[in-house]
Amino acid sequence: MNLEPSPGASNSYDLAIDPQSTDVHACLKVVHEALLDVKAKEIVELDISKISNVADAIVIASGTSTRHIKSLANNVAEEARKAGFRPIGVEGERDAEWILIDLGFVVVHVMLPTARKFYDLESLWRTTPESIT
Repeated sequence: MNLEPSPGASNSYDLAIDPQSTDVHACLKVVHEALLDVKAKEIVELDISKISNVADAIVIASGTSTRHIKSLANNVAEEARKAGFRPIGVEGERDAEWILIDLGFVVVHVMLPTARKFYDLESLWRTTPESIT
């Protein structure tokens, strides 16, 4: 049994560059630009990596109508695919008051202002680990 490392192998790990972090930032950029392209309102990005293992970031944006919400969600999913981030799932397209696009590292919520105010995801996800009892 040969336990020698291959010539190209390296045992060093560069702590300054986290590939997952790079993917998250690249995905957030694609999502943000896709939302702006279709004129999303009140775009908020939340880093939830310290409080959840579901995703590293959440993006919340509002649209002006159910048609606008569908358009925003479709553009996010399409632009994400073009950039190499395959949507894992899209939920809520039928009613289109709140559509969720799961991109793995990033979860995008596109909502009507009434749904956004009612569910208040910003307050829910801004809860810091220290405030949880």
